[in-house]
Formats: sequence, C-alpha cells, structure tokens
Amino acid sequence: MPIRIEDGWASGVHICPSPHCNTRSPADTISLLVIHNISLPPGQFGGGFVQAFFSGSLDPRKHPYFAEIASLHVSAHFLIERGGQITQFVSCLDRAWHAGVSRYGGRTDCNDFSVGIELEGTDTQPYEDAQYRSLLELTQALQSTYPAITPYRITGHEFIAPGRKTDPGIAFEWRRYLRDLINLPGGHAA
Repeated sequence: MPIRIEDGWASGVHICPSPHCNTRSPADTISLLVIHNISLPPGQFGGGFVQAFFSGSLDPRKHPYFAEIASLHVSAHFLIERGGQITQFVSCLDRAWHAGVSRYGGRTDCNDFSVGIELEGTDTQPYEDAQYRSLLELTQALQSTYPAITPYRITGHEFIAPGRKTDPGIAFEWRRYLRDLINLPGGHAA
C-alpha cells in the first residue's frame, strides 16, 4: 500500500474524508507516528461509528455516549479495524486532529509533525493479529514515504499526553510490533 508523495493518500485503503483537519505547515517535516485506540460506543466494535465520528456525522441519538462526543471535532489519519481493514480520513500532508495537547522530543503540538493511527480497541483488550499485520504494513509504507519516522519516532498517545491519555494501553504489544517492524524486509533499526 504505497502512500502517494504528491498528495499523502494511501493506495488500496478505504477513504472516508474528514473535515476535522487543517493544512500542515510546509516547515513541518512528518517525523512522528502516534498510535491510539478508539471504540464507539466504548468497548464495542464495528458499526461504522468511528468513521461517522471522524467524518462529523455521528448521530447523537444512536447511543447516550454519542450525545457527549458528537460535537467534538477530532480525526486521525488512519483507522485499523479489528479485522485489519484500513480507512484513511486525512491526507498525511495535512494535520489530523488526533494528538491534542501533546509533547514529544521537546516539541509541543504533535499534530504539526505527526501521523495518527487509531486501532479499533481498548486499553485492556488484546488487539487482533490482523491489526498488527495491517499496522506493520501501514507503518512500513509511512516510513518509505516519510523516512524521518524511524522506530525511535513511533510512540503512543499515552506517552505524548501523559496523565491525559492512556492509549493504546497495556494491551498493545509494543515489543512484538517493534520487533516485527525491524525484522521486516526493508526494516531498519535506526
């Protein structure tokens, strides 16, 4: 799944454009990958509610929790569902609104220089093998297009917004993911 350098969109994934984004400054090099999790309603999977939320069309009447969040303007660049399906909401060349108040490597506002990937899941429920496979494939495509995203520049939302966020949580197998990423053909340790 190559990512087109000219427009920041991935080939071979579902596209669901989000209005919750803005232009990235040309001075900001894409150099960070942030992994998140999301489930809507909390702890439930499927139903297309995450896609509706990120695209600004979540119906607040569908679930009591939706009434609390339907007016929020958030997005990520990508979502990886439980079965491994990938949806892209925002071009990598634009700022998705995924990190919020955040800090990494001495810089604030990580949205300026990062790509956000949401895994359909919770902090405590194991992620699916299909999600790890898709995450590896997507990460490798991002690294090919944006070489400043090295394994040392991949982090979780919980680490850039400590005390405010907890995702992807204790269920995410960082060791497995990074080991497999480095051991992929074309993978690297730096």
